[in-house]
Amino acid sequence: MSQATITPKTQASTAFTKLKCKECGAEYEPKAMHVCEECFGPLEVKYDYGTLRRHVTRQSIEAGPKSIWRYRSFLPLATDNYIDVGTGMTPLVKSTRLARRLGLKNLYIKNDAVNMPTLSFKDRVVSVALSRARELGFSTVSCASTGNLANSTAAIAAHAGLDCCVFIPADLEAGKVMGTLIYNPTLMAVKGNYDQVNRLCCEVANSHGWGFVNINLRPYYSEGSKTLGFEVAEQLGWQLPDHVVAPLASGSLYTKIYKGFQEFVKVGLVEDKSVRFSGAQAEGCSPIAQAFKEGRDFITPVKPNTIAKSIAIGNPADGIYALEIAHKTNGNIESVTDAEVIEGMKLLAETEGIFTETAGGTTIAVLKKLVEAGKIDPDETTVAYITGNGLKTQEAVQGYVGEPLVIEPKLDNFEQALERANTLDRLEWQQVLV
Repeated sequence: MSQATITPKTQASTAFTKLKCKECGAEYEPKAMHVCEECFGPLEVKYDYGTLRRHVTRQSIEAGPKSIWRYRSFLPLATDNYIDVGTGMTPLVKSTRLARRLGLKNLYIKNDAVNMPTLSFKDRVVSVALSRARELGFSTVSCASTGNLANSTAAIAAHAGLDCCVFIPADLEAGKVMGTLIYNPTLMAVKGNYDQVNRLCCEVANSHGWGFVNINLRPYYSEGSKTLGFEVAEQLGWQLPDHVVAPLASGSLYTKIYKGFQEFVKVGLVEDKSVRFSGAQAEGCSPIAQAFKEGRDFITPVKPNTIAKSIAIGNPADGIYALEIAHKTNGNIESVTDAEVIEGMKLLAETEGIFTETAGGTTIAVLKKLVEAGKIDPDETTVAYITGNGLKTQEAVQGYVGEPLVIEPKLDNFEQALERANTLDRLEWQQVLV
């Protein structure tokens, strides 16, 4: 195992105490492990909420750094030796034009397309995972990724001076491949889908003893997603929304936003209320949506076939927990076609000026579908989570966004081109109205 001795910068008062099995409740010391030795259920971090309630206030959070580390007390570190690259505190955009287009009065966009340093929500989970990896003595870190996680792991490992080897499916978008290689990790492109990549990584983790952020470090890694819940509650003036719509891949993000809301309620930072949770998947990889539609309490794995590659996980680790949350909050889980994903990307861009990747297009398309089906009250405070940047998946919209008008440097050429553009625009609107 590649390890190093870490000298803590300072000792922190921490409320995280153990790892606990989500199925049987067995508890373990907080080391690098993710599966219960008793029942093979997933492990998650256990906190002392009494300690948090006594020591954390709205004011103490607001006085913290402008990053996810303002919520340091709710994150699984034993010291204050965390990695802060400015991750988090992304905009919560009050929608006007998209809301009007959909007929909603209180729509917000949580825009992690501008999250730092690699323009996706994965910077949150990786910042936490690698901070914990250093505490546990790892000097080599890794991940299995559909793209965004590889970008983030490579970037934050470079910043922290950690050796890095990451694994991706060989058919990923060029922007995501380049967005990883620039940080000079060892990049393994595996001829297979994400689930095959993940199985290989489990074998490598066992044989090499590296810190895999979404395998043996997964309980710590997944806690980073809670900050998307914390930030929304704080940005809404220390209150919870009525409804959230978020993408579903493994299901971890969705479940941890829920956990974040619940933790703020437990320690008295926000008032309790019912928040409906709706999830979004692409039809070409929608095992959770299929289970929801069919009323099943189990997930049947599928083989991914969709342009929404960042959420194309055919055997989602937290799928059953996402189903439980959707049911108990009176939410929904829907899927949309690849064509609808593209339209969702374009709709968000042309109404709010936010260029999202395919996962965000999926979320907006499902938001639209839920509104049209009468499953979102126009008066509800609804938050749609946008988790990645469209610059990473430009191939998805090539051929669907028109072409530039090439003109000579002459005024009459410009006037002719402008008239042509206006005519085409009028024709498109007429088609929409029809």
